[in-house]
Amino acid sequence: MSQTLDSTATGAATADPFANLHHVDAGDLDVAYVDAGPRDGTAVLLLHGWPYDIRSFAEVVPQLVDAGHRVLVPYLRGHGETVFRSPETLRNAQQSALAADAISFLDALGVDRAIVAGFDWGARTAGIVAALHPERTLGLVSVSGYLIGSQAAGAAPLPPAAELQWWYQYYFATERGRAGYDRYRHDFAKLIWRLASPQWAFDDATFDASAVAFDNPDHVAIVLHNYRWRLGLADGDPRLDETEALLAQAPTIRVPTITLEGDANGAPHPDASAYAAKFSGRYEHRVITGGVGHNLPQEAPGAFTRAILDVGRWS
Repeated sequence: MSQTLDSTATGAATADPFANLHHVDAGDLDVAYVDAGPRDGTAVLLLHGWPYDIRSFAEVVPQLVDAGHRVLVPYLRGHGETVFRSPETLRNAQQSALAADAISFLDALGVDRAIVAGFDWGARTAGIVAALHPERTLGLVSVSGYLIGSQAAGAAPLPPAAELQWWYQYYFATERGRAGYDRYRHDFAKLIWRLASPQWAFDDATFDASAVAFDNPDHVAIVLHNYRWRLGLADGDPRLDETEALLAQAPTIRVPTITLEGDANGAPHPDASAYAAKFSGRYEHRVITGGVGHNLPQEAPGAFTRAILDVGRWS
């Protein structure tokens, strides 16, 4: 089933839900996170992408809290105040590592089950959690749908026009790219924001509030490893080989799911018809209109919140 929805929706509270961060040791990380809403409410785990941060959910969090949910929003590894607990740990950003972070985070907080929602890297991570840990996942909301991949899939060449959209992936494959991203990370991120959301008229204050998260000491290493691993140019963690083998089979997601797409998403993304069959439970795809780009939770918070609440009712 597919719907087209307007991006306008209920407003959000003006209080900053990110003023006071919590910290917890979870797996390899000291995770910085937002924990809002009643502790006995149904948990919602919100996962951001790159180059974004937890403020993508600034208007989503209060709406979910008002609906009675406990809302958990962690900084991903390499972002914000989330740091590695040991200097010896591999600065690894392969897809299964980020999913393991999410499960370790829920374990550390004693959360057995949650609705999992995200965009960009966060959508991929949420999809992996739903696919491999359905017993922990009440439902899934994923921007741009099914994003689970593999190194083998990443090795397959695309038509030239499609390859052009991934220009930064090839830039990051070089040492010039590493140095350039390190030196110009804020300028680089702002460029990606504009390309990925060409109709989103964000101001400097909005960008600057998120850009602080890119000053994490491991940020450059994590971002480059993510894209180099996808192309088979960087090794992953051998402890995750079995998990990656499972993901390479493109496992079906069986939990209740809503996928979302903005009508003005300028980032590379698959057509919904390419992944609809990967969801075998109750499933719906929604196109959000009004010039909505890649950072859908921040550009259309009402539509993103509504999808989470609907999945919650389904489950």
